[in-house]
Amino acid sequence: MIYRKRRLHPTAIFFNLIPLVRSSVFAIGIGLFTFKGKSFIYFISITAFIYLITMVISGLRWYRFTYQITDDELRIEYGLFIRKQRYISKNRIQSIDLTSSVVHRMLKLVRVDIETASSGSNAEALLSAVKIREGEQIREELSTKATVHDEIETMERTDPRYKISFKRLFLAGSTSGSIGVILAIGLFAFSELEQFVPQQFYHDTLEWLTGVSVVIILSILLFILLLLWMFGMAGTMIKYGNFTIIKKAEELFITRGLLEKKERTIPLKRIQAIRIEESIIRQPFGYVTIHAEVAGGSMDNSDGIPVLFPIMKASEVDDFLQTLLPDYGPVTVERTRIPKRSRKFYLIRAIFPVLLLSIGVGYFLTKFSWILIFLLIASLFIGSLRHHDGSYAITGKQLTVTYRRAFHKMTVIVYHKRIQSVEEKQHIIQACNNVATLKFSIIGMLGSGTHIVLKDLAEADLEQIADWYSYFSTE
Repeated sequence: MIYRKRRLHPTAIFFNLIPLVRSSVFAIGIGLFTFKGKSFIYFISITAFIYLITMVISGLRWYRFTYQITDDELRIEYGLFIRKQRYISKNRIQSIDLTSSVVHRMLKLVRVDIETASSGSNAEALLSAVKIREGEQIREELSTKATVHDEIETMERTDPRYKISFKRLFLAGSTSGSIGVILAIGLFAFSELEQFVPQQFYHDTLEWLTGVSVVIILSILLFILLLLWMFGMAGTMIKYGNFTIIKKAEELFITRGLLEKKERTIPLKRIQAIRIEESIIRQPFGYVTIHAEVAGGSMDNSDGIPVLFPIMKASEVDDFLQTLLPDYGPVTVERTRIPKRSRKFYLIRAIFPVLLLSIGVGYFLTKFSWILIFLLIASLFIGSLRHHDGSYAITGKQLTVTYRRAFHKMTVIVYHKRIQSVEEKQHIIQACNNVATLKFSIIGMLGSGTHIVLKDLAEADLEQIADWYSYFSTE
């Protein structure tokens, strides 16, 4: 028992500075290009002075920050000028997560994130740097179920668990589809550097592009996409390396990460729904990703919606849920699909952005108008898939909804008691076709609502769902 007051490891001083350094890197980079001569000396001096003052303040905050665990609660005292005290009852703690970055692992430290149901935008308590054994002891003392880290090996042998193989990990990286995210980050960075690039460079580049053949342009694009694919594959494999999920009593324990090791705890009672995601790349091969919609959490938790397993065969999902979450599933149930008369709505929604884009391309970039033909065909294909995948099924008190969001097919499994509200929407054109839009809400991250929408469902089917929801609501 940690009865006496303790301080964080001294390296917490530098961990507290990381957000400042991260947020100021871009500003410092601009300053290095902007200030020259004597101004450059002043810029460096002022920057160094600010960092020095910040480091001193961080050191004082570290000294003033103490914590201790009693029989019933965690007590934290902090504050530079005004002394503050925080008491967190053990009964309110929802999860205790341990995270080890590369620096943490080199120094044999961990970061401890403690969350309660009312954590909001920040974790209820954050211990940025403690020794590994101390972090495990904190988790043991604060957990009402005494989940001791030393029992992990025993836990793996006696409790249900799934661990990702290298083959599946490589497949997850190869089909991650993170090219778009990396490309968006690259475009944003390039737009910020635009002011430092001479205007003549843009003019010469545009003139060169309009002068070369289409084959060369496509070759350049393919090379860039290949490079982005390799970066995305490496990032996914690093993120989900050694992924293991274990069920212990009423909690799920997830461990993952090659460089940054994370240990996350998910109480079963906080799971609001199960979401099975099939990307357009993985769907032809029959692979899916399983997520859990969890109530509460905080912005400090960078994982967002927890991944219960990064990649597995769709045929394996029922066994996975039966083993770890027997209250959910099966997924393979007979479903009611969206009526054929709704197809035109999905196709119109899909091609509308392309039609808007064609106005600008046709006027300013006439030479590349042929690209619109491929975009139109692709949008019609996506619209058709969205219509084909839309369906629902009612099994006792469980509702299963399948829809496609962007390029990803989603299957959501939710119990009646987790649904906060059911809403029906219908505009005049839908009314003429006897269809309407279904929207139901559950509690999501940060306690906010997560909304699931199934568009252009037959009115009779929507009434069936509404009656099902109302029937159980009166029980």
